[in-house]
Amino acid sequence: MKGLLSLRTLSTDQIVKIIDCALRFKKGELKADYAGKRMVTMFYENSTRTQYSFQMAMLNLGITPIAFNPGVSSMTKGETLYDTVRTFECLGADGVVIRHSQNAYYRDLEAIQIPIFNGGDGISDHPTQTLLDLMTIYEEFGKFDGLKICLVGDIVHSRVAHGNAEIMQRLGMDVYIAGPKEFVDGTGEVVELDDAIKYCDVINALRVQFERHHDYMDMTAADYHARWGMNMQRVNKMKKGAIIIHPAPINRGTEIADEVAECAVSRICAQMTNGVFVRMAVIYMVLEGLL
Repeated sequence: MKGLLSLRTLSTDQIVKIIDCALRFKKGELKADYAGKRMVTMFYENSTRTQYSFQMAMLNLGITPIAFNPGVSSMTKGETLYDTVRTFECLGADGVVIRHSQNAYYRDLEAIQIPIFNGGDGISDHPTQTLLDLMTIYEEFGKFDGLKICLVGDIVHSRVAHGNAEIMQRLGMDVYIAGPKEFVDGTGEVVELDDAIKYCDVINALRVQFERHHDYMDMTAADYHARWGMNMQRVNKMKKGAIIIHPAPINRGTEIADEVAECAVSRICAQMTNGVFVRMAVIYMVLEGLL
């Protein structure tokens, strides 16, 4: 199966090459034109940044994006994911980007011959988010080895946390986690946020997914923010040179205070910008047979 499904199957050398390719696109050192090709974005879960940055990446590469709307498709009649993707393959699509609530949904698509790009699967993985996080970190520090990162918040339900932790550890980063006891797992060493901000180079705040677990959350947004939210008091205690990242969308006043979202140490906007170049790199490398 062609495409990018998970970074777990790639070597660290391949991951670094993707980031290098994205940086070259960003600097204008690399250009590509795939005029005449068409790719479909198939998002079975809501998305702004991932869906539209993939579309922007396609446009930058001369590819025509086609947005699939599950709510008005034959899936309402019982059509399977495989049959929907097979339909686009038969219609002449040159690739598909898929976000789905099922972990490793792509295992059902092994017979598909066109490239598949994983836009996020269940609570398992989000490979291009991890890549854009890594690109943003590399731009800031020029390295990965020896850096310390703390993932803060709902680790259990976060495909971003699970994807980031595994790859960052492989690249030589030390991964810590902080959050409510019901939201942490074995992804990294559990620490207190107020300790982590003193020695971590990167604070990776994660969205509190109220829609997944509001029935058993035993705290208000204000309670969460007081214990695990990034406010200016915590920003002022951060290690010198440290940065904040977040996969977005952010819950302002929960994970991040308004004044922190775009403060001097926030790289949230840079992440969104880098997301376009990372997705350009991934598409380019797959189409050129480099992945």
